[in-house]
Amino acid sequence: MSRRHTANSIQGKAERFEQLEVWEKAHELVLKIYKITEDFPSEEKFVLVSQMRRASVSIPADIAEGFKKYGLKDKRNFYNIAQGSLEELRYYLILFKELGYYENTDEFHELIENIGKMLYRLIKSIQGTKN
Repeated sequence: MSRRHTANSIQGKAERFEQLEVWEKAHELVLKIYKITEDFPSEEKFVLVSQMRRASVSIPADIAEGFKKYGLKDKRNFYNIAQGSLEELRYYLILFKELGYYENTDEFHELIENIGKMLYRLIKSIQGTKN
């Protein structure tokens, strides 16, 4: 069995949150955000950098927390919170680009789009089940 699982085989076969492809992609996003924010101007370290890092870390953290919840309503809630943090980060990247801190945000937007689709499928996969 492969280490990663798509949304279609969600938690039925995965034993740990690290085995979910959506978590792996979200973790990859965090690492990229940390890397590009290392050289931000000092006046942004406690404002935009802090907000971007917090939002990005929240995504895989909420996926991990939701993975272990037994109640389906709780699972959906944590996955939905991850979606909200993903959209928050999408905004920060728009601002980031418009402020001239980083021009090529396309790779981030593509990764955000993919993670968003995976989260949507993850939520839909448990949507029809009773809590």
